[in-house]
Amino acid sequence: MGRCFIQLVCGPAGSGKSTYAAAIQQHCLSLGPLRKRNVHVANLDPAAENFGYNLAFDIRDLITVEDVMEELGLGPNGALIYCMEYLLQNMDWLEEELDKFDDDEYLILDCPGQIELYTHAPIIKRVIDQMMTWGHASRMCSVFLVDATFVCDAPKFISGSLLSLSAMIALELPHVNVLSKVDLVDEEKVESILDVESASVLWEREEYNRSVQEDLMVEALKKKSGDEDEAEDDEAKSLVLDKKRIAQRRKKQNRLTEAICTLLDDYSMVSFIPLNIQDEESLDHVLSYVDHTIQYGEDLEVRGADGDDFGGEE
Repeated sequence: MGRCFIQLVCGPAGSGKSTYAAAIQQHCLSLGPLRKRNVHVANLDPAAENFGYNLAFDIRDLITVEDVMEELGLGPNGALIYCMEYLLQNMDWLEEELDKFDDDEYLILDCPGQIELYTHAPIIKRVIDQMMTWGHASRMCSVFLVDATFVCDAPKFISGSLLSLSAMIALELPHVNVLSKVDLVDEEKVESILDVESASVLWEREEYNRSVQEDLMVEALKKKSGDEDEAEDDEAKSLVLDKKRIAQRRKKQNRLTEAICTLLDDYSMVSFIPLNIQDEESLDHVLSYVDHTIQYGEDLEVRGADGDDFGGEE
């Protein structure tokens, strides 16, 4: 009975989980002879349709969202939850599939993208707990993908951090946060956000820029009120007052955001590794980080290349 190394690839729908799995699988096949490995990828999303990777096994052989929608008349979300609950009732199927892999093999599980499966309906956590009872506890980690387009400004970065933190708490596994689709956005902007490593600083910058823009808008309205007739002057003054009220109300609401930012900073809870799937070095960096997390290779026999010379004459 094998106990292979396992990555559970999670994240919101559209975050690039299947693309990530395919890129890692292809990257590992292209490595040099000393590092090359065969990475297996399995699908645990009963609603998936297209894959860019070679399937080791597929939950759709057990149940599919399409069949559940047709037979039970459920919507897409309800059908997906039903499918995952059906998996929980038939975990012997998953156990048999996992037992086909040897101890030194590497498996990526491509999980569904419905975030409620990880939070208020913790079905994925129950799947993980069962896998732990089969002896996989020390060889599993979760890789949580967040779309880079969601963290290109401070509010989205904070939201993405909270989403990742929620999954990390729910899954209770060694956890790696990956910023996917970096190749589709301004990489310098993403790097500038990640280099700060402080949600509070990012939020202060956001508020400063917003305050400057509002001040400029108010000044423009004041100037306009002096150039127009009395009716338009009253309208401009009303707009100025509205802007001030909105700014005061938002300042009170921002106290919660500031507290959340302080919590993230004080405990260094969340960090992201950027991933550009078009860059082999970026893929290698992410893979090395995940390998270290699950301690892949530490107990494998060291392989040497033919012709290595460790004691040549000087």
